[in-house]
Amino acid sequence: MDNLVGILEEHPFFNGLDRSYIDMIAGCATNARFDAGSFIFREREDADNVYLLRQGKVALEVFAPNRGAIEIQTLDEGEILGWSWLIPPYQWRFDARAVELTRAIVVDGRCLRGKCEVNHDLGYELLKRFSIMVGQRLDATRLQLIDIYGVPA
Repeated sequence: MDNLVGILEEHPFFNGLDRSYIDMIAGCATNARFDAGSFIFREREDADNVYLLRQGKVALEVFAPNRGAIEIQTLDEGEILGWSWLIPPYQWRFDARAVELTRAIVVDGRCLRGKCEVNHDLGYELLKRFSIMVGQRLDATRLQLIDIYGVPA
């Protein structure tokens, strides 16, 4: 677990987070590996994890009838994947596919939600950080839509 604490402390998403919170999060964390082309999660599945990317690339995609998968954003090492574990109904809103071999720290969302219910300060700190990420994902989606549909004349 000490190794996970160190990794979490060094991850940009948790920069400046109190060490006691890092210890709580580490109690819910494990290592994971995803081969290139494999789906980490699929839209509408239960969202029970958050992923801290340590190596590799992950494509966030939505499926559109008659178009197939549309890539919204690609995430790299040092980024975080998944916010749907935090907000009801706890279902993924995108597909996440490993573009190349990807290694991540997986934090069990149910475990972490439970800790946030007990420690509201931890929950507030995480909500602030995840809110920024959600805004960034919405911006990326907006730009992708503009690229697909163009600007009307």
